[in-house]
Amino acid sequence: MFISFYTVVAVSLGLCSTAVALASIQRNTANISCRYLPVDKEWPGSTDWDALNITVGGNLLRGEPLAQSCYQPHENLAKCAEIRKSWGFDSLYFDDPVNVMSPFWLNNSCNPFLSSLTNACTLDNVASYAINVTDAASIMAGIEFTQRKNIRLSIKNTGHDYLGRSSGKGSLALWTHNLRDMSIIMNYTSSQYSGPAVKIGAGMQSREVDQIAGKHGLRVVSGLCPTVGLAGGFSQNGGYGQLASLYGLAADNVLEYEVVTTDLRHLTASPSTHADLYWALSGGGSGNYAIVLSQVVKAHPDGQVTGATFSLLNTNSTAFWSAIQTWYQQSPRFNLIPGFSASWIISRELFRLTAATLPNGTASDLDAILQDFYQVITELNMTFVSKTTIVKPSFVDLYNTLVPPSHADASFPANNTIGSRLVPTSVVQNNLSDLLDIYQRILHDETVPGGVTVVGGTSNNVSHVNIGVDPDSNAVLPAWRNALFTSSAAISFPDNTTVEGLQLVQAKVNTWQDWVKDLTPGSGSYINEATYDNPDWKSDYYGKNYGRLLQVKKKYDGKFSLWQHTSVGADTYWQENAEGRLCRLSY
Repeated sequence: MFISFYTVVAVSLGLCSTAVALASIQRNTANISCRYLPVDKEWPGSTDWDALNITVGGNLLRGEPLAQSCYQPHENLAKCAEIRKSWGFDSLYFDDPVNVMSPFWLNNSCNPFLSSLTNACTLDNVASYAINVTDAASIMAGIEFTQRKNIRLSIKNTGHDYLGRSSGKGSLALWTHNLRDMSIIMNYTSSQYSGPAVKIGAGMQSREVDQIAGKHGLRVVSGLCPTVGLAGGFSQNGGYGQLASLYGLAADNVLEYEVVTTDLRHLTASPSTHADLYWALSGGGSGNYAIVLSQVVKAHPDGQVTGATFSLLNTNSTAFWSAIQTWYQQSPRFNLIPGFSASWIISRELFRLTAATLPNGTASDLDAILQDFYQVITELNMTFVSKTTIVKPSFVDLYNTLVPPSHADASFPANNTIGSRLVPTSVVQNNLSDLLDIYQRILHDETVPGGVTVVGGTSNNVSHVNIGVDPDSNAVLPAWRNALFTSSAAISFPDNTTVEGLQLVQAKVNTWQDWVKDLTPGSGSYINEATYDNPDWKSDYYGKNYGRLLQVKKKYDGKFSLWQHTSVGADTYWQENAEGRLCRLSY
């Protein structure tokens, strides 16, 4: 599948005009200790890119800013209007080979709402070219090209990422979004597991996998957000969802990975083959040890699932926060209920249970779990705006009710920055008033530069005892196993937020993440919902696993061809300078 606004020709990519435009500013760096950028004389020429395009069967795509139609010399008012309509929705970025959903990482270099403020419209932080990956050979061709030409390599699946891990100035991206095969394996057998499984291509997204699995009477661990790539950043970074309390994190359910390493090997990593790589890929970070083409995950027999939602307005601040206090006080009990999970958000105006889930339970079962909380709401003389218990015959039916396809874009906006922390039971027992005070400070922070602020959480019991996973079976952050719930704070900002505004938002979320961190010493953060510039990223995102993960990194990516902020080894071989160029560290 190709993007309509890219012209892909096997013989020529039409690069002459670009080469002429850069000629006056190109410089001869002659410094192989840094990756070359398009401004350098050593940057690959049109002949080089044409040859690569032929090698990958015409699947080389030149990166273009999404909103260039809003700028001269490419201005097209009709196209610009369409881009503006979709700018805050993450679906805009899935079918684009280089652009990522986070405005912070796009650096607003080509924002359709800021075109009157600047005449610049550049790719900036995102890849210059991308290979539409179709197989292992196309990945190998891209790796070999970047190593031979000394340019940066990046990996993009959906581009659904808050840490900029899919970006990379002047890079060649391996775009895995179109690896969209999925197959059902009813009798997968290994020394560790026998039973149903599904093989998922790297481009498959959460809702798509749920739909197909459901048609075969199965369910898998997927994300509450329907658009995450299950075999990409989701599983490789842990991955939690509504079924985690019953089956564990996504990483706990992976049986094997199909990968290409940067030394050009096509491997299967499992508990019995390349077991160290399998261990690292299962929770130790995405896109950093090898490029994943597909993974096989456990599938579980489907059946009745019950869910609940409610919304409570803040019509009386004292009563409102008393209700929230009660909810958190009851969270230790929630984690003792087999299979139960809950996700919620709090704003200044609203406390909303977005999804409580009880697999294999009845309506009366779930109502009984929540009855004590409901009783407190009555005693506080409060009234729910809405309160619903939903019983569905399958998980996907419940999921589609809780997160309707038509509402997905609005529920998970792209113009968002988030920070998080894993909160252990001791905080509720000993410091709950301090935690709730922090939440109120966050929600009433008057220095936030526009936008909407929310705090939230998800209750999942993914302890080793609860889900039956051996402590050494994968590289999931150990803090997950002791967490009572996740704590997050996020800002959704206006489409026209400037670069300076984005920087202020990022700094603010960092501050909030640190406030909760002060209450949770020795815990950590879910890296998919964390900040890129946390100075304690090694301990917070990888914990005691970091040293072992670094050894795996050195073994399978010895030249550190794969580099990201906060990835294992990020400060070992390369550093990114102010220009966005990767240069080798010297000690």
